[in-house]
Amino acid sequence: MSVRESQAEGTAVPQNGSATKTPPPAPRRRTSAWANTRTALSNSPATPVYGALLGVFVLAWIIVTIDGGTFVTVDNIVGMLQRSVALGIVSAGQTVVILAGSLDLSVSYVISLSSLLAAETMEGQTSNMIPAILAVLALGVIVGLGNGLIITKLRVNAFIATLGTGLIIKGYMDDRYNGPAGSIPDTFEDLGYRRFGVIPLSVFLLLLVVVVIYLLLRYTRFGFRLYAVGGDEEVSRLSGVRTHRTIIAAHVVCSICAVLTGLFLASRLGSGTPTVGQEGGYDLESIAAVVLGGTALAGGRGGVLGTIGGVFILAVLDNTFNQLEVNAFLKDVVRGFIIIAAVAVYARRTGTGRRATA
Repeated sequence: MSVRESQAEGTAVPQNGSATKTPPPAPRRRTSAWANTRTALSNSPATPVYGALLGVFVLAWIIVTIDGGTFVTVDNIVGMLQRSVALGIVSAGQTVVILAGSLDLSVSYVISLSSLLAAETMEGQTSNMIPAILAVLALGVIVGLGNGLIITKLRVNAFIATLGTGLIIKGYMDDRYNGPAGSIPDTFEDLGYRRFGVIPLSVFLLLLVVVVIYLLLRYTRFGFRLYAVGGDEEVSRLSGVRTHRTIIAAHVVCSICAVLTGLFLASRLGSGTPTVGQEGGYDLESIAAVVLGGTALAGGRGGVLGTIGGVFILAVLDNTFNQLEVNAFLKDVVRGFIIIAAVAVYARRTGTGRRATA
């Protein structure tokens, strides 16, 4: 056998001319889908949030049962899910701006204004539903653009810029409205009240918003740039990332989520209400849910899945406090301690400052 033939057949030809077979390559170890899933779950920043959610749920169940109440009932589960929809949608949008290192305190006023705009445009007519939805989405884009431009071009701090925008909207509503306005057709009210078993129809709206934002953060250039800008805006700018566009886009997404929340609340109330956003406390509540979900307020670390876990934790706590008839002051004190403790634990767990994905 020639040297060339030996090499072609995978044999080694030493200098003395004798041919020896080379050992076959070691087979590659295949990792199972379960092993990959387990690794992904263990590394996900959302995993401890859902572990805490399970612990809070079980603890609430035990406490309410000892107190003589019933925790796991159809009405109770439906109530917690419906409570989670409005807060969950606006919190998903808040997650996006916080990941960019920004903040939005105008969401509660945007929610109120969008509910009024939707109800007045519909005026109880099913044929006006599509124009109303488009008008509300346009409102969200305009407010988000305004917030983003004020923050990036005028260099106004996000806290002050969005608070100022909210106060402008509040002044407009206070001047024009004295109470509820407009009306929602029965068909659109199905969004707020119809359910399939224990699952309200509105939960599917929340699920759609979460999936879209999850995919946006994880699989698009916008998501990559968002984490980069939140991690270090100056380094991102020097690396060629258009940081201003990223921040503006983040605020547009947040405002769109806020107007979707307004649409949902209008379907629940049957009309638009100028105080529905403020009375729900959706500005600070959404930030609390984001923080509980493990997203860093400094930006660049966290994700929407953890935020939804934080929303469910707040919903379980609220339901438990209501069943135990805890007064409002003590309720806020307990929730404040829980949020501080959760953030402290998460900060110690991620002490290296490693950036996590959505």
